[in-house]
Amino acid sequence: MQMTRTEATRTGLDLAPDAKVGIIAGGGSLPVEIARALAGQGKSPFVVMAAGEVDRISDFDDYEQVTLRLEDVGSLLPTLKNHHVTHLVTAGHITRRPRLSAMRLNLGLLAWVPSLLVGATQGDDTVLKLFVRRVERSGIKVVGAHEIVPELVAAEGALTKAAPRKSDWRDIEAAHAAAKAIGALDIGQAAVAVGGRAIALEGVEGTDGLLERTRQLRGHGRLAGRTRGVLVKCAKPGQELRADLPSIGPQTVEAAHAAGLAGIAVEAGRSLILEGPAVVARANALGLFVFGLPAAEPAHGK
Repeated sequence: MQMTRTEATRTGLDLAPDAKVGIIAGGGSLPVEIARALAGQGKSPFVVMAAGEVDRISDFDDYEQVTLRLEDVGSLLPTLKNHHVTHLVTAGHITRRPRLSAMRLNLGLLAWVPSLLVGATQGDDTVLKLFVRRVERSGIKVVGAHEIVPELVAAEGALTKAAPRKSDWRDIEAAHAAAKAIGALDIGQAAVAVGGRAIALEGVEGTDGLLERTRQLRGHGRLAGRTRGVLVKCAKPGQELRADLPSIGPQTVEAAHAAGLAGIAVEAGRSLILEGPAVVARANALGLFVFGLPAAEPAHGK
C-alpha cells in the first residue's frame, strides 16, 4: 500500500532568526533527534537533562546543557530565561514524578505549587497541560516535537511490506476503541487485542510493560490457541499534542514480536515513529506490519 503523507508530515516550525529552543530531555532517542534537527537548522539548542532519566547523555555533549532534578522545578523557568530560551519542547520519557518531600521551598517553587498539587492526583495529560500553561505564562512558547521533526510523524497506511489481514482489522478496531477509552480517562495511550477483543491496557508501566504482560498472558487458558494480535497506540482524546505524543521505536517492534503479535497500528499525524528506518527494517525482517490509522482528531489539535 502506498504511504500517504499527512498534514503534520509536511509542516515544520518556522523559527525567527533570534529564536532559541530549549529541550527538556528525558529518556529515549527523541530528545537526541530533536537536538540534531535543530543543530542542522543552525539553531543549537539548550538542553535541560532530567536527572536520572536521560540514557544517552553523551549525545548532548556538543550542546549547551544543564542537569536538573525533577524536584528542582522551581529553578526551571529562571534557568531558561537566563539562557535566553524563547521556545521549549519536552521530549523523551520520564519514569516518575517529583517527590514533594524532596523539594526546597523558594519563590520559584511557589509559582508551581498549584500545578504540583493538582498533578499529584491527576493523569499525565492533565499534568502536561498545566505545565504548558505555566511555561507559556512566563513568555516562553511551548512547541511540539512533531513541529521540529515532522519527518518522524507517522504517515497513513502500511509503512512495511506486510499489511493487516482481514482478521487483524478486528483486533485493530478492538484495541483502538480500548486505547481511546483509557485515553479519555487519562490513563494510557495503548491497548493490545487478540482474537477480536482487548486483552491488555497500558498503565503506568508504559508500552514496554504492556507488551511484557501480553507476552506472559500467552500462556493464559483463555488465550489458548489464539495467534497474532495487534498493539494500537493513539493520542488521548483532546490531548495536549505539544507533549507526550504516542511513539514507537525499534524496541517496540522487538517487544511486539516477543509477545506474539502480528503488528502495530498507530494514529497517523498524531504519533511519532522514532528511528523510522530501523523500525521498518526490523518489522520487515520479523514479518510484522506497522500501519498508520486515519487520525480521529485534527493533526494539530490541542
